[in-house]
Amino acid sequence: MAQLIVALDVPNADEAERLIDELYELDVIFKIGMESLYGYPERIFSYCEARDVRYFVDAKLHDIPRTVGAAIKALVRPGAHIINVHALGGIEMMRAAVEAASERASELGLSAPHIFAVTILTSHAAADLGELGLQGGPGENVTRLAALARDSGCAGVVCSAHEVRDLKSFFGEDFLTLTPGIRPSGSAHGDQKRVMTPAMAVEAGADYLVVGRPITEAPNPFEAARAILDEMHAHADHV
Repeated sequence: MAQLIVALDVPNADEAERLIDELYELDVIFKIGMESLYGYPERIFSYCEARDVRYFVDAKLHDIPRTVGAAIKALVRPGAHIINVHALGGIEMMRAAVEAASERASELGLSAPHIFAVTILTSHAAADLGELGLQGGPGENVTRLAALARDSGCAGVVCSAHEVRDLKSFFGEDFLTLTPGIRPSGSAHGDQKRVMTPAMAVEAGADYLVVGRPITEAPNPFEAARAILDEMHAHADHV
């Protein structure tokens, strides 16, 4: 069954901790992104671990293999369920990340976190790819990068829900998909261009759905998150 990831993309640790307190009973996964990684990393990691919640380190690492491997080792901690890298870093870099996660987790006596590879950002539309020198549409580029991620040993990829069905068809159900750009019906898209509702993403076969502002900026984040979970579970029962 698909799992909900709540993006803690908030400017200070007090607000992030308040959201964790409000939502942890729902058994969601929390996304620790760049805002918190660069703003208050030790505090947010420690709080997640004190609350015994799972988290996704949205680091989007992209560098030479040795540097990425060293960064992964620094990020493997209790509670770290997923860590991501950029697929555009190449197969050697992704393989270094997978190996570093396994090695460090073994040293700490932990289960190794899943390494996911970011394919094409959900803020990119087809026209944006040409500006970057990438030929073809988002689907073609996502599939090509996903093949590299699979061959490097990654557990799955970060992609839009629009690409999930094809990826599952090509690579099988065990190759996992993590989908940002999830917006409940009626929510503003913001800077996201390739979006889907939670029900549509579940129907497509997404394994992890990332939702941020529709929950974190809601008057009642708990009720907003629960409504999304209800939509996900109700639709999963009919898939």
